[in-house]
Amino acid sequence: MKKALMAVLFGSALVLGACGGGGDNGNDNNGANNNDNGKTENASAAEDIFQNNCSTCHGSDLSGGAGPDLRKIGKKHDAKEIEDIIHNGKGGMPAQTQVSDEDAKTVAEWLASKK
Repeated sequence: MKKALMAVLFGSALVLGACGGGGDNGNDNNGANNNDNGKTENASAAEDIFQNNCSTCHGSDLSGGAGPDLRKIGKKHDAKEIEDIIHNGKGGMPAQTQVSDEDAKTVAEWLASKK
């Protein structure tokens, strides 16, 4: 009985841990430095946000899984549309309420560049 209970608790922890998360890294500008490499820094911040919140369903390489392939999502949606999908969900994707407005915008702009 104890083993079964522990297995259920451990399995639940794994499932809940895979649902994304805030990923508060204590950095007010989402890991982006304000320097001449702003574009590269923002892409790095966007990738970090993606890995912490989206990769469980969309794959760490954007190739999909439970969610669709996002490697060429910029051909289908612009940044505003992607940001709307992040906030409100679409189809089988629920709204990502754990993602801040600023993080959603950062990720949406990065994904929109994937053509």
